[in-house]
Amino acid sequence: MKEIAERLKALSDPTRLRVLNLLEHGELCVCDLMAVLELPQPKVSRHMAFLKRTEWVTSRRCGKWIYYSLAAPENPVQGSVLSALRQAMPQVPQATEDHEQLCRHLKTKNTGSCG
Repeated sequence: MKEIAERLKALSDPTRLRVLNLLEHGELCVCDLMAVLELPQPKVSRHMAFLKRTEWVTSRRCGKWIYYSLAAPENPVQGSVLSALRQAMPQVPQATEDHEQLCRHLKTKNTGSCG
């Protein structure tokens, strides 16, 4: 029960919900998230650490960069919550704005790694 509560607590922050929505579009690095969320690196990294600890995201290192993606649901509760978020997010103006901002950012970003 405590584990489920901790995982759901991770979703109580609007920024972390925005991150999950952005990761629906595929793997992103912290610099991509910073560009869309307009937050400094330490703050984004803190959110990512919490989402990783509560198993909403996974990460992989490529050189000095860390790339994040949505974790595969480990249990029915997590899968149901992600499904509900996928249905709800298109109705949220901030989620739509974030998606548009991400598309603009990715078009102007140098191909390859961040930096």
